[in-house]
Amino acid sequence: MVDVSTSPTALAILAPLTRAVTYTRWLHLLMGAVVAAVCGLVYPGLFDLRPADMLWLPVLPVLPLVAVAMVPATRLAEGLQARLLLTPGEHARHQQGHLAPRIAAAPSASWGDRGRTALWLVLRLEAGCLTALLSLQLPGLTAALFDAASQGTPAPVMGVRIGGHHWWYALLAPLPLAALMAVVVAAGTLMTAVATRLLGPSAAERLAALEERTERLLEHNRLARELHDSIGHALTVAVVQAGAARAAGSAEFTDRALAAIEETGRHALEDLERVLRLLREDTARGPADRPGLADAERLLESARAAGSTLDAKVSGPLEELPGPVSREGYRILQEALTNVLRHAGPVPVAVRVDVAADTGSLRLDVRNPLPGPGQGRTSETSVGTGLGSGLRGIRERAALLGGAAEVGPYEGEWRLSVTLPADRGRARTTAMA
Repeated sequence: MVDVSTSPTALAILAPLTRAVTYTRWLHLLMGAVVAAVCGLVYPGLFDLRPADMLWLPVLPVLPLVAVAMVPATRLAEGLQARLLLTPGEHARHQQGHLAPRIAAAPSASWGDRGRTALWLVLRLEAGCLTALLSLQLPGLTAALFDAASQGTPAPVMGVRIGGHHWWYALLAPLPLAALMAVVVAAGTLMTAVATRLLGPSAAERLAALEERTERLLEHNRLARELHDSIGHALTVAVVQAGAARAAGSAEFTDRALAAIEETGRHALEDLERVLRLLREDTARGPADRPGLADAERLLESARAAGSTLDAKVSGPLEELPGPVSREGYRILQEALTNVLRHAGPVPVAVRVDVAADTGSLRLDVRNPLPGPGQGRTSETSVGTGLGSGLRGIRERAALLGGAAEVGPYEGEWRLSVTLPADRGRARTTAMA
């Protein structure tokens, strides 16, 4: 004997009845009949309806609904309602960022959107009227069957009166309710599929969402590069300073080293706080709050405090540089000095920063002696291999701004040479691209 209560087929049939989405979709279907009910109050009236009068209920509201669909905000309202009632679980996951929405929640942006919204409203009206009719009449049919089985006088249902009194009417009584639930489940599933087609994101909306997601990923990658550069520089300076202070054995030198570590750490914490604020989508601070080449002296002092003998020369109007060039130039210089300290130690470093108005370019040149055998590693693979770090990160920053970076041994030294466009038009175009 098969236990129906635990058979897979019975469980599959009854499973929709245990899901909340079945009943939210039922509510959504019934709400579609509200407009018909309001119009029915005007004509032909909702009391003592004849079958012919009932045919007017799903017809009269069609033209008003088409007119309402021409209002752009109608699509936004319908999309939000469909998300909440037709796909409540997916809506919650979408709000948490784990799922792309199948139903858009945006005003109509084209006549195509308005046309699809009008078709959706008409279909929702007809499905709502049919569901409302069955939701009222089928339970009434069940009650009528029970009355007929118990020798009562059943009221007519949909104009049909059940004749006779038979005990087996009680066996048929659950069938109308089962049919109603089957209709509700099927209609809810069908309307959800229709909503994804008629209220789903248009091609333009999908493209805009893809562009927004791409921009967000690029912004996160940029923030990761900045965090690497800032924290990596601070840690490198701290390690070099601590090692030098321990080797020097001088209280005065140790005080200077601790002061340099404190200052570098403070700036790193400021950068960390700014990046975390941006990751939390706090827009109170913008790109202008990021350091630029006008703050390059902070980097030079940090390198000097780490023990490097710095020969720095800065020429040209740094304050006139475009914002993206100034900010990326600062990070490139920071990464270059960090690499020197990390891989060559506190060696003499020559830094040249030149803004050439005649050529419309910014030149950054950083040179240091090649370390002897066993003193450090200067190969490109050892300086940085991660995304946004080391020499590859420098090349990426330069390429994004339409510039170029050259690195390698040059005349017995290790040289990093970067050229960036300094004219505002070209820098703005490459930064936006």
